[in-house]
Amino acid sequence: MADGTTERAATERAGTERAAAERAVGQRVERLTAADLDAQALGERATLVQFSSAFCRPCAATRRVLADVAGMVAGVAYVDVDAESHLGLVRRLEVTRTPTVLVLDADGRVVRRAAGLPRKADVIAALGAAITEEPRRAERVGNVTAGRP
Repeated sequence: MADGTTERAATERAGTERAAAERAVGQRVERLTAADLDAQALGERATLVQFSSAFCRPCAATRRVLADVAGMVAGVAYVDVDAESHLGLVRRLEVTRTPTVLVLDADGRVVRRAAGLPRKADVIAALGAAITEEPRRAERVGNVTAGRP
């Protein structure tokens, strides 16, 4: 009897761990293309993506912040995605509220994500991190980063 209980507990634990692993796979880094976003092109250095909806008040303020930041930094594009028109993408990216902001690197990988009205300083910091992450990865050899301690 004890063996059956232990075995059942182990099976349930394995099922829970498997479900957690599947959720983690869903949270892996996504890569988006201009076609995914119905945009002409992604930014040369980075792209700010906003998921918004028609009756979302913070979306208008977010739109102004992101457009302003994108205008300040060369090679950065801003894309506003209507969540209702892109339900497949919303589900794929697990967007649960608007506004949701994604920061994409030059290759279209989602490197930062936030929900709600962002502060301009936070957007600039996230954008700076997204732009500088790729060169750091390229310089890395094994566990040593070239030119850095």
